[in-house]
Amino acid sequence: MAKVLLITGASRGIGAETARLAAARGYSLCLNYLHSEQAANELLESLLAGGHEAILFQADVSDEAEVEAMYRAIDDEFGRLDGLVNNAGILEQHSDLVDMTAERWRRILDINVVGSFLCAREAIKRMSTRSGGKGGSIVNVSSRAADLGGPHEYVDYAAAKGAIDSMTIGLAKELGDQGIRVNGVKPGLIYTDIHAAGGEAGRVDRLKSGVPMQRGGYPAEVAEAILWLLSEASGYTTGGFIDVSGGR
Repeated sequence: MAKVLLITGASRGIGAETARLAAARGYSLCLNYLHSEQAANELLESLLAGGHEAILFQADVSDEAEVEAMYRAIDDEFGRLDGLVNNAGILEQHSDLVDMTAERWRRILDINVVGSFLCAREAIKRMSTRSGGKGGSIVNVSSRAADLGGPHEYVDYAAAKGAIDSMTIGLAKELGDQGIRVNGVKPGLIYTDIHAAGGEAGRVDRLKSGVPMQRGGYPAEVAEAILWLLSEASGYTTGGFIDVSGGR
């Protein structure tokens, strides 16, 4: 029986590449998205055309009721869950912290932190051996920004990803005896649309000279790290992180 994987923020970028790679490796997928309906439907159609099993579910991961409804849909469709990729995340326009508002911070924390918590909580209920599950794996998509701080750009986003790192470590320790491994990936300068959301679509090219490898990274390279952490090949790895950042 194919393993079932939920990927949040799956319509574009790292999420979409993770979906394509997971499907190629035999997973059945629940693809979550919020705004990018056309991109999400195009991804779903391409996966179904390739003979893969996948469903699409629109949900705001920061909304508890919507997250619970999404998981009920997974229960109804697949009857099990084996993995979660907490990928959904947002950032806002570049700004110094002194010019940020409390509302901006709440938006960033709601999606990036509360959303990841809610999705992890519901996954644990289904995967924990303590609750009758068969175990599984959670991969939280963090960022090198958590270590670098995001000065003059998005300290709020960096702080949110720092919270994700702490949650990853704490959950790994809580769940180690319940058959669930929890790890994180920390992308660096990756060619995705998120940079345009921050007000600079060409940010990777501007900064890549500061990367030891002298280039930006690609979503498929992050997806490979995620799939390894989901797989049995990483069976003794929990509470760990993989930097996918070219050494930056």
